[in-house]
Amino acid sequence: MRRLLTVLVLLAATTLSGAAQSSGWFQWRGPNRDGKSTETGLLKDWPQGGPPQLWRVAGAGAGYSSFSAAGGRLYTLGNRNGKEYVLAFDEATGAKMWETVNGVAFTNDRGDGPRSTPTVDGDRLYALGARGDLSCLDLANGQIIWKKNVLKDFKGDNPYWGLSESPLVVNDRVLVNAGGTEGGLVAFNKATGAVIWKSERDPAGYSSAVLARTGTTTQAVFMTEPRVLGVDVATGKVLWSYDRANNNTANIATPIVGGDRIFVSSAYDTGGALLQLTPGGGVREVYFTRAMMTHQASAVLVDDHLYGFSNSILAALRFGDGKLAWQHRSVGKGSVIWADGRLYLFSENGVMGLAEANPTQYIEHGRFRIGQGELPTWSHPIISNGKLILRDQGTIYAFDIRAKPGGR
Repeated sequence: MRRLLTVLVLLAATTLSGAAQSSGWFQWRGPNRDGKSTETGLLKDWPQGGPPQLWRVAGAGAGYSSFSAAGGRLYTLGNRNGKEYVLAFDEATGAKMWETVNGVAFTNDRGDGPRSTPTVDGDRLYALGARGDLSCLDLANGQIIWKKNVLKDFKGDNPYWGLSESPLVVNDRVLVNAGGTEGGLVAFNKATGAVIWKSERDPAGYSSAVLARTGTTTQAVFMTEPRVLGVDVATGKVLWSYDRANNNTANIATPIVGGDRIFVSSAYDTGGALLQLTPGGGVREVYFTRAMMTHQASAVLVDDHLYGFSNSILAALRFGDGKLAWQHRSVGKGSVIWADGRLYLFSENGVMGLAEANPTQYIEHGRFRIGQGELPTWSHPIISNGKLILRDQGTIYAFDIRAKPGGR
């Protein structure tokens, strides 16, 4: 029965992800916000020095934003000359297709610029800037259709490292943790920008929401500054709340949904917890562990194991009971995504590694390094149409990771 329920919940999450696409990389952490690509036919081993580089271009501007991809284009945000931009690049060549001013540039001692990833939904793009500018843009030309500033509109304070959330589009609405005293969580009509509901007064964390389902209720799971909570997407009603996995500095990692269970985690000497959704709409704690303290990146769930950077060490953790399977220094502290049986590991020091999603041991199948400036490489990698896309501030790289006929 549990197996059937898990399948149904995962199918519901895919169907209700908001955008019409069911594959590709059209939002933060991929089609289901779980760090997993649906692409196959990718290289299982990399040659010495890494896979072939297709192109390298400058022009993304300052920032840690990652990419969404759709229709042969890449979408991101970046700073330049005191302004924040939403940008579109041709995926095949790296040529800039358009750019649109989204607001005033965000500056910070840990690196200037935006941190979030735009969300593609049909022929629209939704982008949240580091100073609270939420824009709906025409995907084709970047023209702004509607715009809000969530900090001003809901009387919120920008967190120290800037708003970092990637907007969650669900059916007819866009959800964000606005962080205001007059609206902590807000749902906007995606066509007009009108407020559908606002709920609670939670200050913003640095995390992005994901979807889960209990019975007939679709819920958005937010990790705000003080807690993790599930809210009814239809009404904004809080269904449950949990604060043991939050710290007092920065709550960043995206919650991991596996069927009717949710894993939440943070660093700064805190830890992670597996929460079981209950039929009544609440949660219960299955376990709490200090073996997975995810910092600026999130883990991925492959079969029955979580793979993620616990602070600076890559760890494999059994999802059901929290048992630590192994640890390895790997490429050093960074981010991780998964595709076609492999973990893609991107260090904050510009090292990109390929390893097995193996629950018994760490087995690496290649690594290479990109050029890096003075700041960490915190932009998360994505995979689109057989290409691995990386970013170091203003510079974007594309690598061909498709397996050749008869090759590996």
